[in-house]
Amino acid sequence: MTRISHLNDRVKMLSVPTTIRHKSIKTTTLKSCSFFIYILGNFKLSLKIVFLKKNKNMKKPSPIIPLFNQFIKETETGKRLKKNGEKIKPDSIQNYKYVLNNLIRFSSETKFELRICDASKLDKRELTSEKSYWKKFYQKFTEFLYKKGCHDNYVGANIKVIRVFFNYLKNDKDLNTGDFQRLFYVRKEEIEIFVLSPEQLKFLIHDKEFEQTLIPSYKRIKDIFVFGCTTGLRYSDIFLLTNKNFEKIEGEWYLKLKSKKTKTFSFIKLSAYAVTIFQRYTISNNKATLFGNTSLFNFNKSLKQIGELAGFTTPIEVSREKQGKTQRITKKTDTAKNRFCDKMSSHMMRRTAITTLLILGMPEHLVRKISGHSHASTSFNRYVHYAQAYMDKEIEMVHSKLESY
Repeated sequence: MTRISHLNDRVKMLSVPTTIRHKSIKTTTLKSCSFFIYILGNFKLSLKIVFLKKNKNMKKPSPIIPLFNQFIKETETGKRLKKNGEKIKPDSIQNYKYVLNNLIRFSSETKFELRICDASKLDKRELTSEKSYWKKFYQKFTEFLYKKGCHDNYVGANIKVIRVFFNYLKNDKDLNTGDFQRLFYVRKEEIEIFVLSPEQLKFLIHDKEFEQTLIPSYKRIKDIFVFGCTTGLRYSDIFLLTNKNFEKIEGEWYLKLKSKKTKTFSFIKLSAYAVTIFQRYTISNNKATLFGNTSLFNFNKSLKQIGELAGFTTPIEVSREKQGKTQRITKKTDTAKNRFCDKMSSHMMRRTAITTLLILGMPEHLVRKISGHSHASTSFNRYVHYAQAYMDKEIEMVHSKLESY
């Protein structure tokens, strides 16, 4: 019975029309394919989402300006310090702010987006692109500054600060900058130094008739200037002097101080006219500064006017460098700034003192001790070269007189 029933079922199956059986198989196949396509589509979509998320994390740029503001703020508050643990000087912080302003102006005027990416999240292609971006930034930013009339030293100073900022991001913020700052070349130029000749210094020290023509404020500036040209002190140190910095030993006056900039100690014997200036401005209050307060701008402005009144109006040739190329500044490009008096500034005090000592024959190692320059100082060598050039010129004048005799 069972065998017969089984055979009947087989007969019934065979009796199903072929078209119906094919249709059933086709439907099943289509459903299976549709399901497979659906699964595959979702898989591709998932991969795309994962890739986009990963790509977004790989290259998420951060704007430079807010980071630079944070860099300045942490320097001002003392959170960021020098390697030796000392606070960054206010002058350096002011330079950071100048650079920030230049970056803001550059981005605004050139429409150049300032941003930075974490180099650790970039692939090889993106790293190449990022490198090209920073090369372009360096070219465009320096070009922007040169078009504003800046010279190599100023442009180089800006780039130097930007490199410091990159190191801050890397070391303090753990942001992998890719060390692209190494692409930034810091240009430097040797600017000609201007100093008083021994004859000009003697005139300011001893010419009482000229001194009587000066108004009180100019006379005070002249005295401070002469004092600086004698002692070789920096502007910042001179205006911090008090009575405590002067000491009389066996009838001779000495100046003792610790430099604000280099932290080095100096002990300088004063000349008679330097003592006269000290005694002229000394006061009973030992805490008050000897020469009071004067802004650097007013000091330099007054010096130029004093120099003009003194007749230091000899025309001079001034040259500066842009992108390593020397450019002569003439009256056509820089009117009224080709006279010696117009180049007089606070820097001239220290330079005059050093070169005068060298010209008068003091050994270099003793001059270095007075000025605080190290043996590796390149700036000191400039004074040596100037002093030698001055002596060569004087010798040539003597030779010419002997030949004409």
